Amino acid sequence: MRKFYPESKVEIQGFVAKFYDSLLNYASFGKYTSFIKKAINLMEIKPDDKILDFGAGTGRNSLLMQKYLSKKGEILGLEISELMIAQFYNKTKKIKNIEIKNQRIDQPFVLEKKYDKVFISFVFHGFPFEIQKNIISNAFNALKEGGEFIILDFNEFVINETPLYFRIPFQIIECKYAFEYVERDWKKILTEFGFIEFKERFFLRNHLRLLKAVKKI
Repeated sequence: MRKFYPESKVEIQGFVAKFYDSLLNYASFGKYTSFIKKAINLMEIKPDDKILDFGAGTGRNSLLMQKYLSKKGEILGLEISELMIAQFYNKTKKIKNIEIKNQRIDQPFVLEKKYDKVFISFVFHGFPFEIQKNIISNAFNALKEGGEFIILDFNEFVINETPLYFRIPFQIIECKYAFEYVERDWKKILTEFGFIEFKERFFLRNHLRLLKAVKKI
């Protein structure tokens, strides 16, 4: 499958896609699992929530979110990597209220229902700014009034002012879009799209953030 954004590093393919969860655990020295569990707990998922998982990957996050749901709650994952979709399906095929759909989140789309929450985890920063605007619009349109757009990603910071333990890996691993992402005021941008009532929780000495924004009623 060709990459839509060759300079991005969030379109995962091949070996990395096949072993993504294991590689992520290895790169984080085994800390990613506890981190993502804590972040998802802070989403304040309600038992009957309908959740849309943008860039759902292998299904790890969806499975963690599903634990907070009743039988009336639902999760729909959107993903384009066939390798990741296969892993998602294998992990969730016995769970009735989780589904996966091959769907690009960077282009306009219409779904049959509206959702209480749209969640995107460490995907948003890897797109050009104009495409990020498309993703925000898709989230807004997919949400019910009063629904929440929840972004787990890098916080806003000046890269040259960050400590070396964070700066060096960031400069080596991340693409140019990530450098642009961390310099933008995302609460201001989201406000322009009709989101209000922001809540933030920070991790890794404020370098990572869970940002919640409510769709204006």
